[in-house]
Amino acid sequence: MNGLDTPVLDVLSGLGHEPPGVEAMEREQLEQAYYALLAEKRALDIRILKSEERRRAFVHILSDLKTVNSKLADQRKAMIHILADYEQERNRLGKQTERLDNSRRALMHILQDSHQSNLRLENSRKAMIHIMSDLKETTAEVQRREKELREKQEQLVQAGKLATLGELTTGVAHELNNPLNNIGLFIGNAIDLIALGLTDTNAEHILQELSSAMQQVRKATEIISHLRTFGRAASVSYEPIGIEQVVRRSISLMHEQLRLRQIEVQLHFPAEDVIVLGNAIQVEQVFLNLLTNARDAVSTTEHKLITISCQVRRQMAEIRVSDTGTGIAPAFEQRVFDPFFTTKDVGAGTGLGLSITYGIIKDHQGTIVLDNHPGAGATFIIALPLYSDEGQQEVGA
Repeated sequence: MNGLDTPVLDVLSGLGHEPPGVEAMEREQLEQAYYALLAEKRALDIRILKSEERRRAFVHILSDLKTVNSKLADQRKAMIHILADYEQERNRLGKQTERLDNSRRALMHILQDSHQSNLRLENSRKAMIHIMSDLKETTAEVQRREKELREKQEQLVQAGKLATLGELTTGVAHELNNPLNNIGLFIGNAIDLIALGLTDTNAEHILQELSSAMQQVRKATEIISHLRTFGRAASVSYEPIGIEQVVRRSISLMHEQLRLRQIEVQLHFPAEDVIVLGNAIQVEQVFLNLLTNARDAVSTTEHKLITISCQVRRQMAEIRVSDTGTGIAPAFEQRVFDPFFTTKDVGAGTGLGLSITYGIIKDHQGTIVLDNHPGAGATFIIALPLYSDEGQQEVGA
C-alpha cells in the first residue's frame, strides 16, 4: 500500500472497535473493494493525464495546422499574383512583339519612302536649278521694269512740274512785269537828271535811283532763277531742308494768283526751324499742288482763306494745309489720291496733282491723309520724319 491508503486505514482503525455485526470477512472484502476503487482511480487519473497530454498535443497540432493553412493561403495568394504578373508580362511581351513587328514594317516603309524622297529630291534639285535660272532672268526683267517705272514716275513728276509752271505763267509774268517797270522808272529818272546836267548837285539821288534799279534786277533774277531751278529735271538728291522756307517759296510762285483772287494765306510755324531730310524741289512741288487745289476750292466761297500750320509730334513734322472751301463729296474721299481722278470740270485739271503729291511724300518716308469736312473745307495732313545728325534716314531708298 502507498501513502494514498493511509488515511482510510487510519479512519477504520480510529473507530476503536469493530462495527457491530461486521465480520472480518466483510472487512477484507471492503478493503479489497476499496483497493480496487483506488486502482480504478489511479487508472482514471492516468487516462486523464494522457487525455490532457493528447488534448495539449492536439491543440498544438491544430495551432501548427492553422499556421500551415495561413502559410498555404499566403502562398496561394502569392502564386495568384505571380500568375497575374506572368500573364501581364506575357501580354506585354506579346504587345511589344507586335509593336516591334509594326516598327519593322514602318521602318521598311520609311526606307522605301526615303528612297523615293531621294529620287524626288534629285528631281527637285534639277528643277530648282532651272527655277533659279528662270528666277535670275525674271529678277533681271523685274529690275529693268522697275528702272523703267522709276523713269516713268520721274517723267510724270516732271510733267506735273511743267503743268504747274504752265498754270503759274500768268502770275509769274506779272511778278516779272513789276520789277521791270520799276527798273525802267528808276533808270529813266537817272537819265533825266543826267540829261538836265544835274549830275553834280544830284549825284547822290542818281546813285539812289540806280541802286533801286539794281534791287529790282536782283528780284527779277531771283524769280527767273527759282523758275529755272523748279522746272529743270535734276537728279533726286536728299538733304536737310527747312519746311517753312519751302512753303514760303511755294507761296511766292503763286503770290500773284492768290492776290488777284483775293485769297488770304496764313502761316503758323514754330519759332525754331523744322528740318526734314528730303528734296527741296519735290517738297515745294507738293505744296504748290496743295495750294493750287486750295485756290480752286475757295474760288467760289465768300471767306477765302488758306491756312498752313506746322508742329512737331513724336519726331515727326506734321504740316496741315486747310482751306475754307466746300470740301470733298464723301463718295470721292477714297479716290482723291488716284491718278487722273479729279473733281474739277473737264479741261480744268489733269488729276495728277494729288497722285504725284502722294508718291513724293511716300518716297520721303512720310504720309499724307485727307481730313474732309463737307461744306466746311478740307485739310491735308502731311507727316515727315524729322532730320537728325545721329540717325540720318535713307529717304527715297
